[in-house]
Amino acid sequence: MGNNILLFSLAPSQAWLQVVLLIIGIVVVLKGADWLTGGSVGMAQRMGVPQIVIGLTIVAIGTSMPEFFVSLISAINGTPDLAVGNIVGSNIFNALLIVGIAAIVAPITILKTTVKQDVPVALLASVLLMIMTLDQHISRLDAAILFVLFIVFIGFTLRGAKNGQNDNSEDTLKQLMPMGKAILLIIVGLVALIVGSNLFVDNASSLARSLGVSDAVIGLTIVAGGTSLPELATSTVAAYKGNSGIAIGNVLGSNVFNILMILGITGLITPMAITGITMVDLAVMVASILFIWLFSFTKYRIERWEGIVLVIIFAGYMWWLL
Repeated sequence: MGNNILLFSLAPSQAWLQVVLLIIGIVVVLKGADWLTGGSVGMAQRMGVPQIVIGLTIVAIGTSMPEFFVSLISAINGTPDLAVGNIVGSNIFNALLIVGIAAIVAPITILKTTVKQDVPVALLASVLLMIMTLDQHISRLDAAILFVLFIVFIGFTLRGAKNGQNDNSEDTLKQLMPMGKAILLIIVGLVALIVGSNLFVDNASSLARSLGVSDAVIGLTIVAGGTSLPELATSTVAAYKGNSGIAIGNVLGSNVFNILMILGITGLITPMAITGITMVDLAVMVASILFIWLFSFTKYRIERWEGIVLVIIFAGYMWWLL
């Protein structure tokens, strides 16, 4: 397993047990992300941080935590294809499957700022990753560039939201989460993320090797699908409740975070040699954002039939991959 972050493998020898532990790993990671986000929001509200800032930073980063921990631990444990495959796969899941399903549930109305600002940033991040991986390597310099762009992106996002007023009146403060509970949730959430990610990565890697499937393909499919569950749940519920702006914003924000923040930090900690991620995988990731851009340009809406097209493209890519 390479130099495992927990110093021992969490994968048993039986394949059926590996599948069970892989699923348990996903559940623990998702709960961990939920606790960490809840605790962080509670702490931020206690400290008087405006709602809009919490939404744009803590909640957005919170739904990207499963991808972050799974990719980081994959890279540290010597499976960089799993780490990068997880990010590329998650972004494809987000743009094709999640936006597709959300649009089928209810046509998505898109804000002009999303079309003119958020989609181009997501496209730029995707193209940049594609260029950086031409030499099949993400160096510390590549990672530093990604992370600096992430800081710039956060700066612009927060500056655009500076009109968000602080709504922590005395009545609200009385209903806030106690600081002790917030800190406990953050600690428990982090522990769950680390243990769940190790459980998930170890068993996914062992399963891949026993089935003769590459780390890259496992990363692009099972791992990417598992870590994209928070985005799928958030966006589908948002679309069903008629908050379609949240659905698309969540997906685009997550795609930018995945590339700039996750690969930025992971690559700074441990440079990655990538052998199994092909130009086809990266091209599908870039094309998925282009499709969203193309569809949203028409009437600032993604219609049901366009959602069906996105889901069909996703199914075709999965069929090609497997």
